Amino acid sequence: DEFIEIDESLVSQPTKISIRVESLNDYSDTDRIQQLLREGNIIFLRIKELRKRDLSELKRAVEKIKRTCVAVNGDIVGVNEDFIILTPNFARIYKGK
Repeated sequence: DEFIEIDESLVSQPTKISIRVESLNDYSDTDRIQQLLREGNIIFLRIKELRKRDLSELKRAVEKIKRTCVAVNGDIVGVNEDFIILTPNFARIYKGK
């Protein structure tokens, strides 16, 4: 019986997807969140504290993050009043129907 030895470097390893739980406590956190999204992370974003403190600042922050989602062909959805899920281009959020 003959066998062929295959170089291990030619065998692809499954890619792990990073899912991050982050908090949006201030408008300045948007830069960090945008960078994580550009790097290909799926993000569960806590917005409860900012929502309680300053709703207009939360709206501005979410708009900025939403523009980045559109730019990277990602997806964004609010789960409830406390969380938003952000995905990069390789993942889609099923929204029903």
